[in-house]
Amino acid sequence: MIYWKLFTRPFIRFLLLRSAPACCSSRYGLALLSSYGFFVVYSLRVNLSVAMVDMLNNTHQSRSDHSGSAGVYNWDSATQGWILGSFFYGYILTQIPGGYLAGRCGAKWLMGFGVLGTALFTLLTPLAADLGASYLIVVRALEGVGEGVTFPAMYTMWASWAPPLERSRLLTISYIGAQLGTVVALPLSGEICFYMGWPYVFYLFGAVGVVWFVLWAFLVFDSPNSHPRISEQERLYITNSLKNELSTSAGHIPWRAIVTSMPLMAIVVAHFSYNWTFYTLLTLLPTYMNDILGFSIQQNGFLSALPYLGCALMAVLSGQVADYLRETRLYSTVFVRKSFSLIGMIGPAVFLVAAGYTGCNYSLAVTFLTISSALGGVSASGFNINHLDIAPSYAGILLGITNTFATIPGMVGPVIARALTHNNTIEEWQFVFYIAAAINVFGALFYAVFGRGTVQPWAVRTTYSHGD
Repeated sequence: MIYWKLFTRPFIRFLLLRSAPACCSSRYGLALLSSYGFFVVYSLRVNLSVAMVDMLNNTHQSRSDHSGSAGVYNWDSATQGWILGSFFYGYILTQIPGGYLAGRCGAKWLMGFGVLGTALFTLLTPLAADLGASYLIVVRALEGVGEGVTFPAMYTMWASWAPPLERSRLLTISYIGAQLGTVVALPLSGEICFYMGWPYVFYLFGAVGVVWFVLWAFLVFDSPNSHPRISEQERLYITNSLKNELSTSAGHIPWRAIVTSMPLMAIVVAHFSYNWTFYTLLTLLPTYMNDILGFSIQQNGFLSALPYLGCALMAVLSGQVADYLRETRLYSTVFVRKSFSLIGMIGPAVFLVAAGYTGCNYSLAVTFLTISSALGGVSASGFNINHLDIAPSYAGILLGITNTFATIPGMVGPVIARALTHNNTIEEWQFVFYIAAAINVFGALFYAVFGRGTVQPWAVRTTYSHGD
């Protein structure tokens, strides 16, 4: 009997460490609730893009009886650009501090209070608009400050929760909420504007954010070891899969090695480039739909959401495929990340340019824009999660650094685009699309040359990888 126990215990422990079921697991529960959180984050970010169409008194579409009592404003194109871009001026300030504080103070509450603060300022948006454009710009910037910590905080949390060979799946589930938030917020904002008035866009979505915070506060924990309801099998599976990848020097941050890392620079360039196209469409697609394609406020919201629905579906599919390729050892991590980045950046560039040459074929224009954004979803399993491959212990800080640079397109992109489309001609929009496409292609090629897929020496004393 003693010999039987000596033999069976290590074997049972080996089985426990190999895997843990995904169904009803704590790690997939975290993925779903964080997905809801990013749904809130992006719905609060994009609702102004649709509401802006109804907030201006020079819109082409008719306004409903319900929206007639809401205020309208005489904001020129330049002012609109500053309002739409102001969010990112706050957003950029808290990227690197967010990654640092998540590691020091805990990612759970940083993420939670970041979203809660954004929701509360969203509720104040109608009041700020009535007070004047400058007040609205300040409120939107403060919303950006709150949201700025969310992605670094979540990356820090995933460093403790995501087994290496499940990263693509878990992170694409988590971040699909961002796309779904866009998909739901754009058409729903149009309907709310039409039937209730644009102020209710901010009241309703702000309330949804407060509800999420309550769920997050009671159901989420910083790590498997602090979770009171996680199974022992899952806890051992997660912690043992990560033990060779996390830093053994807690509290020390190798700043010099981080800022001089070429693999990190590759992610920075790719992230910046991808976001130029993403934020250009995110903030200005409703305006393009209204001014160039001539869709009403109701049609506008629904059609503007189609590209992001395609992006969400492709993001989840790419996550499954990417981890399958890595699990079966068919391809190395670096090959998967680079291939998915090339498809997810060059593909959107081609179809974005093509959309500018569809003339009066509005259906084809929407189709090309949808394909462009859908292909962009493939990059969710490319450079977008490469931070966890090269330095999981500092993933939040790395994401803060890359997202700082990647926020610049959100700040200047809408301003430049509106400055270039002062007359709202098709030729002007074609030039905007060319700029975005060229930046996207450059970022994809730079990442393909300098990207890496292993844990970097400065990130952990004993390196361990899934193929470089």
